[in-house]
Amino acid sequence: MYQYTEFDKQFVRARAAQHRDQLERFQAGQLTGDEFKPLRLQNGWYVQRYAPMLRVAVPYGEISAPQLKVLAQIARDYDTPDAALLAEAQATQDKIAGLAPKLTTNYGHFTTRQNVQFNWIPLARSADVMDLLASVNLHGIQTSGNCIRNTTTDALAGVAVDEVVDPRPYAELIRQWSTLHPEFAFLPRKFKIAITGAAEDRAAIGWHDVGLQMVKNAAGEVGFKVLVGGGMGRTPVVGTVICEFLPWNQIMNYLEAVIRVYNRWGRRDNLYKARIKILVKAEGQRYFDEVASEYQDILVKDGGLHTIPQAEFDRVAACFVAPALNLPTDKAEQADDWIAKAEADVSIEAAKTPAFARWIAQNVQPHQNPALRAVTLSYKRMGQAPGDATADQLEASAALVAKYSAGEARVTHTQNLVLPWVRLDQLHALWLEAKALGLAQPNIGLLTDMIACPGGDYCALANARSLPLAAAITERYQDLDELDDLGHIDFHISGCINSCGHHHSGHIGILGVDKDGKEWYQVTLGGSDGKALSGPTGAGKVVGPSFSSFEVPDVIEAILNTYKALRQPEQGRDEYFIETLRRVGQDPFKAAANAARHPAADAQTA
Repeated sequence: MYQYTEFDKQFVRARAAQHRDQLERFQAGQLTGDEFKPLRLQNGWYVQRYAPMLRVAVPYGEISAPQLKVLAQIARDYDTPDAALLAEAQATQDKIAGLAPKLTTNYGHFTTRQNVQFNWIPLARSADVMDLLASVNLHGIQTSGNCIRNTTTDALAGVAVDEVVDPRPYAELIRQWSTLHPEFAFLPRKFKIAITGAAEDRAAIGWHDVGLQMVKNAAGEVGFKVLVGGGMGRTPVVGTVICEFLPWNQIMNYLEAVIRVYNRWGRRDNLYKARIKILVKAEGQRYFDEVASEYQDILVKDGGLHTIPQAEFDRVAACFVAPALNLPTDKAEQADDWIAKAEADVSIEAAKTPAFARWIAQNVQPHQNPALRAVTLSYKRMGQAPGDATADQLEASAALVAKYSAGEARVTHTQNLVLPWVRLDQLHALWLEAKALGLAQPNIGLLTDMIACPGGDYCALANARSLPLAAAITERYQDLDELDDLGHIDFHISGCINSCGHHHSGHIGILGVDKDGKEWYQVTLGGSDGKALSGPTGAGKVVGPSFSSFEVPDVIEAILNTYKALRQPEQGRDEYFIETLRRVGQDPFKAAANAARHPAADAQTA
């Protein structure tokens, strides 16, 4: 993973010191709340429904065992609200109709932006937390505000077998270029970039303000296919291709042009129309032409100020140090023999233990190095919200990462944790330890591997809660044979139209809405984030009027039963849910969903 330079370390420590100074001046009354707000936000400190929320930046998802260990310490020692505040918050939650789980503390939350959040750290203790983060090169810079946010990428970057180009050095160059960029610190709205270097899009680039697909042309030269104007929220839009092939060393110049034009033309008078997707949709070719003109000006008038020299790329790429794995692969014939024996041993264990075999099939991915595998630890399990990890689980995960993955892990777009450097001969031992921790659920890519935002339990913007529904669906679908039979399903839940739970891209999506002061939920079908099993990127369509919280689990069951009744064989297997839906259309699923309504739903939610 990326090895932080001395400049990186000094920069983060200085930022932590600045935050401490600003906090102390705020506490002394020298800064008003309005004056302190933009300062804390620039370091990732929000104030949510009940307490401050800290968003920690994890650039392109790469995280080390020592960093996970510090996050565990923060969860244990700092993510603890005043007892009176927690009691008041829980009392408020208990008054809400529907399912009301207990609010939890002392945990971290993996997000779809490959970051980590904490929901209960008192603001008065924030400077101590920033110092702790800085001790392992972590921070909250540009995790908030109308700036260029954390660049995300494929969690399998650098190890995926279908990779064309490793996107991580380019993601790091974008991070360095965008951090504290003076021209782009106050954009019309937040700005998100995703990059992938694999044949399969596991970074959902079409749903981003800018999506970058690394490609090679006929001559074998590396470049980018550039998409602009993607996004979810009130107006879901899939990004449009603005450039089919951009030479790799021009990416900063081109991004500069794309964002300059957005900064100049983007709406600042309307929060809901401020994203670049609205500008691209409204202006179309005029916007594309302006970007082309701006790009040429940068190349000619500015002398290609941000053209990446080969030496600079080599410097950054050299910071991505391959781990020392001590594999017995000194000679090719020895390597082949060792791999064959390790694979045979895994097969023997799988034959003896069906649970291990199921985990291998669902949670273990092939690797560029045939002696290794990439393993996903599942943070989707009974009793905890999707993506949540307690202090003990974070600490235990750090130990697994150190022991089995050369000290490196990846936070995934789907709120799990990937160990990218696991030896074949250690898979069974890893499974045993992960199973003991409750992190070996063989559900990756299945219904219960759902994406869900924190919703109304924590977020002040939410219209409804996401987590009770996630818990209800998880509880209903605990039978692993049933999950396997249902197959690949992207199930996403958002508590409001901002779509932090990416409901638009779910094969089945749920959106919390306010209806006469009560929590109701829209169901959408047919969305996709671009993965190979999902088909072209697109937004789901709403299934009729909204449903009450009591109805939703039955509605989901009715939809899935309809799928099972209608699916057909496809190339030696059953059709996936999304394939059946696209073949037969929405009508049978809509009918099933509406038939599952409860006659007394209005009374139940009163």
